[in-house]
Amino acid sequence: MIYICIPTYNESPTVGVLLWRIRRVFQDYSREYEIVVYDDCSTDGTRETLAPYAEVIPLTVLRGETRKGFGFALDALCREVSRRTRYARRDAMIVMQGDFTDQPEHIPELVKRFEGGADIVAASQATADAPAAVRRFRKLADWLRRIALPATGEADPFATFRLYRISVLRELLKAAGDKPIVSAAGWAANMELLLRASRLARRVETVDLAPRYDVRLRPTRVRPLADAMSLYRFSRTARQLAAAAGSNA
Repeated sequence: MIYICIPTYNESPTVGVLLWRIRRVFQDYSREYEIVVYDDCSTDGTRETLAPYAEVIPLTVLRGETRKGFGFALDALCREVSRRTRYARRDAMIVMQGDFTDQPEHIPELVKRFEGGADIVAASQATADAPAAVRRFRKLADWLRRIALPATGEADPFATFRLYRISVLRELLKAAGDKPIVSAAGWAANMELLLRASRLARRVETVDLAPRYDVRLRPTRVRPLADAMSLYRFSRTARQLAAAAGSNA
């Protein structure tokens, strides 16, 4: 089973079409799938947009009663697929955005690497065509990586489009107990989950999958300075995670 997990907040204009594109991918790709959407208390009709799709595709919608941010949504999705899976070693979770940045047509490439033995498959996403705010943040983030953040090998630490073997997530959740496995905010949440899961993964692979910034229907929500400060606040935790991974190697 492939669980397609989509954290959303006010994505009504795109999320329905995205679900339909995912459905078309799996019509031509013989793999069982389920879509799990976490709606972070949207106010634009995202919930109403999603409702009719549950009648025609395998869709579950989790809804937060108050907005808690991307990190909380990511943690909730990890817990949900870990709870639902029957075959944790054979099943995978794919995380993607709900605004057309991540392309459903690239899903088979992630799954191919997974079926070849990778426990984590991370998209390496170029930003040459990204909005100015994204490019500015990436420059700040790259600077922070050089001075304060641990290396993540070839894996892009901030990319949203990733696949995780669910047995890895299940081990991570077991070790965390009552604590969240993702507590950072924004882009730092992607790095946190990658660092934590990589400690338990036998193999991490990276694949070049170009994002699309030209088909989104809303401006980027990236705030370069604020997001860079959030990443800096996470840097101490990141170094601790990297040190723990080294001691367990």
